[in-house]
Amino acid sequence: MAHKATTASSAGTASGITIDDVRAAAKVIDGIIERTPTHFSRTLSKIAGCEIWLKFENLQFTASFKERGALNKLTSLTAEQRKRGVVAMSAGNHAQGVAYHAGRLGIPATIVMPEGTPFNKVKHTKNFGARVVLDGATLLQASERAHKIEKEEALTFVHPYDDPLIIAGQGTVALELLADAPDVDTLVVPIGGGGLISGISIAAKALKPGIEIYGVETALYPSMYDVIKQADLPCSGQTIAEGIAVKQPGEITRRIVSDMVKDVLLVREDEIEKAVATLLEIEKTVVEGAGAAAFAAIVSNPDLFRGKKVGVVLSGGNIDMRLLSNVILREMMREGRILQLVVEIEDQPGWLAKIATVVGEAGGNILDVSHNRMMTDMPVKSADLGLTIEARDAAHGAEIHQTLVKAGFTIRNHAQSVRAMHS
Repeated sequence: MAHKATTASSAGTASGITIDDVRAAAKVIDGIIERTPTHFSRTLSKIAGCEIWLKFENLQFTASFKERGALNKLTSLTAEQRKRGVVAMSAGNHAQGVAYHAGRLGIPATIVMPEGTPFNKVKHTKNFGARVVLDGATLLQASERAHKIEKEEALTFVHPYDDPLIIAGQGTVALELLADAPDVDTLVVPIGGGGLISGISIAAKALKPGIEIYGVETALYPSMYDVIKQADLPCSGQTIAEGIAVKQPGEITRRIVSDMVKDVLLVREDEIEKAVATLLEIEKTVVEGAGAAAFAAIVSNPDLFRGKKVGVVLSGGNIDMRLLSNVILREMMREGRILQLVVEIEDQPGWLAKIATVVGEAGGNILDVSHNRMMTDMPVKSADLGLTIEARDAAHGAEIHQTLVKAGFTIRNHAQSVRAMHS
């Protein structure tokens, strides 16, 4: 992708937003927004083959960077605008940021959210005192409803990303990150509509003109990728990274990204899931799909980042607990730490005890058992015993499988254990 040679001053002029705007936003939010930590991760650096510096925006009060831009915008409103109230559209994090700070400032807030927004994000937005309207299957449809309410009720629209004050607020992330990790030479930032990466780019390029900035999108919603690379990849599907599932990036943000971002990378759903699980297991931090996308991109592109000092923005931590539990279990299955086996047994007392003994002696832990006598391709005196078994790792899972086979048991439909044996 071709890029213009951009200096800090030319970048600011192109978008109308400068480092001075970001610094002004930093003064507005100082003492109100959490100054989140930036920490070096020794273990993740070893995994990724580069220095990994994590910026923990998932530790904000509403668990997302969105508070920064929302507060900067809300404090700019006139007394009359505050009295009338604001309206916003959001898949969740912008909604919570606007709702929380509008409530603090005594500003009535209406938030339009897509109908498929995770329940926890809807619940938290309501708990902050906002009126929530669920409308539309996509952010674009929710935006149409929000603009309709804006006109009907004479409210001020608070855009989630395509607003200079929002962008300047999000840029404060870079001021903090580079203050804490001044040697970082690369930044990797998730992209939805582009507000976060735009603000970060303006601030970071002003402070370190030579710094390289990469954006990351889920492969299901490559909207900024399409714009920048003049591609035509489809934007649709169910993604774990709903926070960056944006079909149409901003007009301001696309110009900034085109001028200042080195490249936009795409990550698959399984790569994002693995990143969520890895950050939880190693860093003991809960990150939503959108927040884990940046780390997923680094691991998926080792040659691109090898040897670099990389700042990674963990943009949010609002993930549904049920979804998080599914992610953990799915990743354990991919790693061979959970096996799903179907064992052919004689339909007589004592067989389950025999199998449990073999598995236990091999060091496995049986998590779940199911019994099926209705397999018509088997003798009537036989049955299938479905087992979900926890192992230490893939090698241990293969060992458990082999132990059952050596003990004389017939394994049926064991695709998962075959994958474990060959991993």
